[in-house]
Amino acid sequence: MAAGNCTRPGERKIRVGVVGLGSDWESRRYPVLRTLADRLEVRAVCEQVRHRAEQAAAQLGADVVDGFRSLIAREDIEAVLMLAAQWYGPLPILAACDMGKAVYCGAGLELDLEEARNIKRRVQQAGIPFMAEFPRRYAPATLRLKELIATQLGSPRLLFCHLRSPWREHPQPNGERFHSGSPGDDLMEMVDWCRYLVAEEPSYVTGLMHSGSSDAEGEDYTMISLDFSPPDRPGVGPLAQISCGRYIPSGWEEAITYRPLADLQISSQHGIAFVDLPATLVWFDEAGRHLESLETERPVGERLLCQFYRLLTSAGCKSGDLEDAYRALYIVHQARRSHALGQRIRLDWEKAEAGCDSDPSEG
Repeated sequence: MAAGNCTRPGERKIRVGVVGLGSDWESRRYPVLRTLADRLEVRAVCEQVRHRAEQAAAQLGADVVDGFRSLIAREDIEAVLMLAAQWYGPLPILAACDMGKAVYCGAGLELDLEEARNIKRRVQQAGIPFMAEFPRRYAPATLRLKELIATQLGSPRLLFCHLRSPWREHPQPNGERFHSGSPGDDLMEMVDWCRYLVAEEPSYVTGLMHSGSSDAEGEDYTMISLDFSPPDRPGVGPLAQISCGRYIPSGWEEAITYRPLADLQISSQHGIAFVDLPATLVWFDEAGRHLESLETERPVGERLLCQFYRLLTSAGCKSGDLEDAYRALYIVHQARRSHALGQRIRLDWEKAEAGCDSDPSEG
């Protein structure tokens, strides 16, 4: 997989506005936008901290706009890059729907199911291009693993997905982001990662949550089990075990990095693989051990915005991962219900689409 350009000769620039800069603007967002300046032209920046907005606008040769509605309404803005939720939460998405502007959602939004259903409905009614940010999907190690599943490893049987993070997030040294400040965001993305690799929908979910010693800490450990078996035959299909731990204080750097588990371990029909994000993959088959380091591949942030650019310039599906984002949120919601009820829950996707919770009687 060569690095290459994300576009074809002759394709035009897309004029975009940035809403919210986030904590990793300097380390990740700005370098990617600078790299893709021939395809994505930033015309305006809206950020609740004025001096940060001015600095970012100066870097990009863009205007500073005080409100997200004013930014989205500008005639020279074709798409919105929502990079931080800040005080306004999902409101810029709804404003973009009203004004017919495309949305790249790289912000972690704390939504309940009803809010998510409303956003999903509004985006679909508006018919705007929409992309939710799932960095794990576009990591070089993930893309290579998908190739191996199709060619050598065979279908996944067991997946063990792990995340250990501090109470408060610090940007990673290389600028990549594979977890946000919100446990819900982490869980959604890990659920989506497993769905993406198995390429099926789970039929059952079991959740277990542990709360920290104080209300301020919230959940310090969450475990979710996804059973991808047929609804009438639980336990015979692929099984994913997801664990997310936030029990180490952010200042204990040595403890956080001590003997970390692989981000993903997967047992397939013909082999076993271990993934360390973003670019390390070790896999085993009958021939032995294979180590692949993919550090020369394009950064994940660049891949994501390249995909958004293709979404805007192609005639294909405009919001396929909107459904993926909703389903991942629905699964996390059902995992919390499973914990509260103390039993496994069967996932009924027809009821999920209709806005109804599943009947947990299958526990």
